[in-house]
Amino acid sequence: MVETKIDVKRIIIFLAFAFGIAWACGLVIYLTGGLVNSPVLFGNFTLALVLMATLYMGAPMLANILTRLVTREGWADAKLRPQFKRGWPYWLAMWFLPGILTIIGAGVFFLIFPQFFDPELTQLTAMLEASAAAAGQAMPPINPWLIVLVQSVQGLLISPLINGLFTFGEEFGWRAYLQPKLMPLGGRKAMLLMGLIWGVWHAPAILMGHNYGLNYPGAPWLGPLAMIWFCFVIGTMLGWATLKAGSVWPAVIGHAAINGIAAIGALFIQGNPNPLLGPTPVGLVASIGFSLLTLVLFLLPNGLKETELNS
Repeated sequence: MVETKIDVKRIIIFLAFAFGIAWACGLVIYLTGGLVNSPVLFGNFTLALVLMATLYMGAPMLANILTRLVTREGWADAKLRPQFKRGWPYWLAMWFLPGILTIIGAGVFFLIFPQFFDPELTQLTAMLEASAAAAGQAMPPINPWLIVLVQSVQGLLISPLINGLFTFGEEFGWRAYLQPKLMPLGGRKAMLLMGLIWGVWHAPAILMGHNYGLNYPGAPWLGPLAMIWFCFVIGTMLGWATLKAGSVWPAVIGHAAINGIAAIGALFIQGNPNPLLGPTPVGLVASIGFSLLTLVLFLLPNGLKETELNS
């Protein structure tokens, strides 16, 4: 069922839950040492990591559930049905397209800023040596390019499935609940608002150094602005997949795929590139693949029009 009018009340309640839970979680992280000095709970897991991966990322999902309960909306069209028979092309696209666009974006960044490209993979080699030393072993003679290849294959093939366990929390809120509520505005306006809302929602984490660190020009205030752009372009891709597939699962996979391969460009870094530009896809230059896809979807007459799918 396609929404025909703006349900302002439910949108406000949903956003209050989504922002309230996530930002309260962010406050706890900030007060307990931030992302860098967070206390270790067990092994390599810090309080910040656990809270970010569960409560912060899960806030939109909780907002979806709580809003439906509070307003007695019910669970019609929750977009949990796979709709695989009609939507499988979008599942496939979201499995591989984010990785391809991420690699293209990193390539464009290094073409524009070749001084930051290290073909010798010095940083990666140093990390491997440090890891071996910590284990009291000599580093085996492994070609670092083989590590890059393995990580790329893993990012393209495996991470969409594994990371989906964590990205479901966001997508079940943003794409499965808020997006349909905004679609009466039209696809383009809905995607613009989705990008703005999703980007601002990330602000506490970005201000604490998530994605961009804290050593870039204009830190930490320019980071949240760059994140709004990133959320807009990838959110449009994820929103498009949800609209066309009639299910939230392609968006869950696409978001997971991005998270799984986003850091691949960082393996080639030398020097100190501006993270607001790249080489990871959260940078304005390195997000060019996603930006061009968004442009195409905005220009196509039916690019952001919902497709009604039968069961």
